[in-house]
Amino acid sequence: MNLPLPDSPSVARNRDVILDVLREHLAAARSVLEIGSGTGQHAIHFAAAMPHLRWQCSDRAEALAGIAGWLAQAGLPNTPAPLELDVSGPWPEGCHDAVFSANTLHIMAWAQVEAFFRQIPAVLNPDGRLVIYGPFNYQGRYTSSSNAEFDGWLKARATHQGIRDFEAVQQLGQQAGLTLVEDRAMPANNRCLVWVR
Repeated sequence: MNLPLPDSPSVARNRDVILDVLREHLAAARSVLEIGSGTGQHAIHFAAAMPHLRWQCSDRAEALAGIAGWLAQAGLPNTPAPLELDVSGPWPEGCHDAVFSANTLHIMAWAQVEAFFRQIPAVLNPDGRLVIYGPFNYQGRYTSSSNAEFDGWLKARATHQGIRDFEAVQQLGQQAGLTLVEDRAMPANNRCLVWVR
């Protein structure tokens, strides 16, 4: 008996607006490494819409079966098997034209966010793009009451979690040799940040 595939309802709400950003910034890209693919639902949506991209999923070991299930169901030729990746450990070898991650920085501990950015230069080709989607604070302030409530929920669930300050994340990007080229407002008080190497 096949187990039901994991489902993230937020994917259906945000995938098309994220796709708009990706189409603009990844038109010339050929390979993408997704960090923290979660269920894999973003991957199949983006890979189907952008067949010129080889979309490489990755996540921690416990998420791989669910991702593989979604990839198998979609049967797309540009989505290879997902890779095991813990941002604090060794990353798979190989470079990509882009790295994408959605709704991950507020789940990671800050030390993991730092490790994430330290690893980016090793996996991103020259002129490659880093695209990160999620909620951020600006100048230490929430951008909405719903983000404040979400941050409280995160911290109650796990003390190492929480919405990150844009300025601190941007500093990590600069330290990694990245230049911010867009900070786009998205629905539901989220942002899409794009850096170029």
